[in-house]
Amino acid sequence: MTNPYVDPDTKTWPDLAIGLFEKLTGRGAEIAYDFENLRVHVPSRTGKDAEHAQWTLNGRVVIRTREIGAPKA
Repeated sequence: MTNPYVDPDTKTWPDLAIGLFEKLTGRGAEIAYDFENLRVHVPSRTGKDAEHAQWTLNGRVVIRTREIGAPKA
């Protein structure tokens, strides 16, 4: 069974986030992410030999969407 709300071309988490944001824009929606001990390895530069710093995230990230009208002339 195919889900009509899921884009079959979505293959990565960033694609999923972009698609979700686009669907919610203009609807006054809010997305909240709660993190507890989320460990992210951040590279110092691009390339295979890059060193990585470990960041630990605790807290909340909130994304709110709203429609912004055309600028006034």
